[in-house]
Amino acid sequence: MAKTLESNPRQSGLKKPKSHHAPHIIIEKVFPLVDGGKYPAKAIVGETYTVEADIFRHGNDIIRAVVKWRRREDSKYSERPMTNTGNDRWRGEFSLKENSRYFFTIEAWTDRFASWFCDFKKRVDAGQQVESEVLEGITLIKEACRSAYGYEKQTLMETIDQLEQAKTNPPAALHLVSNELIANLMANLLPREDAVVFSPESEIIVDRSTAIYGNWYEFFIRSQGTVPGQIGTFKDAEKRLDDIQNMGFDVLYLAPFHPIGRTGRKGPNNSLNATDKDPGCPWAVGNEQGGHTAIDPALGSFDDFSRFVKKAQNLGIDLAMDFAVQCSPDHPWVKEHPEWFYKRPDGTIKYAENPPMKYEDIFPLNFNGSRNAVLWDEIKNIFLFWISRGIKIFRIDNPHTKPFPFWKWLIEEIQKDYPEVIFLAEAFTRPKIMKALSKIGFSQSYTYFTWRNEKWEIIEYLKELTTGEMPLYFRPNFFCNTPDNIGAVLQNGGRPAFKMRLALAATTSPSYGIYSGYELCENNAFPGTEDYRDSEKYEIKVRDWNAPGHIKDYIAKLNSIRSENPAFKLLNNLQFFTAENNQILFFCKKTPDFSNVILVAINLDPFKSQQSNVFIPLDQVGVRPGGSFEVCDLITGQRFTWGDKAFIELNPHVEPAHILKIENRF
Repeated sequence: MAKTLESNPRQSGLKKPKSHHAPHIIIEKVFPLVDGGKYPAKAIVGETYTVEADIFRHGNDIIRAVVKWRRREDSKYSERPMTNTGNDRWRGEFSLKENSRYFFTIEAWTDRFASWFCDFKKRVDAGQQVESEVLEGITLIKEACRSAYGYEKQTLMETIDQLEQAKTNPPAALHLVSNELIANLMANLLPREDAVVFSPESEIIVDRSTAIYGNWYEFFIRSQGTVPGQIGTFKDAEKRLDDIQNMGFDVLYLAPFHPIGRTGRKGPNNSLNATDKDPGCPWAVGNEQGGHTAIDPALGSFDDFSRFVKKAQNLGIDLAMDFAVQCSPDHPWVKEHPEWFYKRPDGTIKYAENPPMKYEDIFPLNFNGSRNAVLWDEIKNIFLFWISRGIKIFRIDNPHTKPFPFWKWLIEEIQKDYPEVIFLAEAFTRPKIMKALSKIGFSQSYTYFTWRNEKWEIIEYLKELTTGEMPLYFRPNFFCNTPDNIGAVLQNGGRPAFKMRLALAATTSPSYGIYSGYELCENNAFPGTEDYRDSEKYEIKVRDWNAPGHIKDYIAKLNSIRSENPAFKLLNNLQFFTAENNQILFFCKKTPDFSNVILVAINLDPFKSQQSNVFIPLDQVGVRPGGSFEVCDLITGQRFTWGDKAFIELNPHVEPAHILKIENRF
């Protein structure tokens, strides 16, 4: 008898069915769960969410299971049936239709009618007398009738009458209960007497797609002018938006644009001897002109800011704002709320330190003080202030130096009313801390990408990010450079290195970013350090954005390729294939249905050509055993026909990477 269990709203409440006995059914090894369900998993609107579990009971009775889900604001679950895929492993799925927080669980129970029917059919097929068994079936159908109405009840009552007449005719009785309609009605209406609900319910943060996929560009408003030494404004920055869109960036991350402190102000190259002409470091937030809800008047007015936001939105560019949870010594809070800061024994306020580094222009906030609740609410209000003005992404500076409970509370509070808001953790710190920040709610995180250069360490790190439990909660953002660091390979490898690292970031991670100047291959650093010489953090830059040697066209090409190929918008679809040369990284990105399969080969050596045999497992790219396939290089337009082995040569001074799309299979 074929049976299909349909969603049953009559049995989809939140309450666990009462039972006075230990449960007969075991539900275990539920997937996906983060730390056993302690933290929420993450997903994207529109995804189909698949849940699996081991579900079984003693004996031979038949069990049923459903996956149940609800949005945070819902009081009742929806449910869909799970399927036994073999060896007591069950699978079910549901659609995540809204940008919200969801909860899911699993319910399983003994299907008493199906168990009865299975036994009944065996007895009839064996030619046994089954009058007693027919009465058992009638009893079950009568029980289901108590929950039935209208046509359903009429159908079941007619079946009871017919079974009464067929008690002594086993084949006729079997025929009456062997149809799918009766099976479905009984599965939906018969009470789930021994139902077990997996506990606790598990949470899913369902974000908009920008939380996992995006091309990020970072710049300083004050450096978007055209006159050397003259501060740029929002009006100047507005003129650059077309250029940023033309390069294919859809997220523009703004360094802080608030008033900058004067006390302890840093001069060029982080010096302590700033003059009146030095603009200071934007992360030293606040002076007499205002704090975190103010704009530096030299950059323009709030009207200028609003026009800038509107034009960015019209161009399809999402704005991300840097949020530095710290103050300059001149911030209004220092006088208004001295209890929010750390005090020395002599009563003065401590500035920030990370020995041997000193930040004389910054006061850290004391989250351990006696006025915690007021401070927390004040910071929340700052986020709400900027959200109301069009900012929906926040890059949080050094979140790992603030308490985890604060961030968990803040993110939940903000996303309760504004689920579209995205939080990026700028946390270059220990792995477990970075992971913990993601688990408590940060949408994305900076990574160690900058420090992964050798083939073996790139593979090792990317496998960590894209396999196992980590992709359930941790979304990487691969920044090729930042105002704080420029890697050794970029310092020494010139233009080929900039193209190579860009290709590596753009093809391995759904989200990646560059800090302005990358397109000009700026690589002037202090020898032996990762610090830019004449860093933009401490002075105004004026650049020729079309200077000879720029790679803007290459950036635009890569971003276009990313946009046109769905495989690059997924995180856990990365597979490394074999390349015999340790300077050639070879991997595959594909959609689950093989409709978009991309092979990428990158020369990690920015100085000279490298050659290698590469090997392609045909079954992993949707090609029949012994078959071949045609690929198109999406950068150059060249076409090649490959089998399970190919030879490649990459000259970094021409093109450091192949990005090959499989177009035909033979």
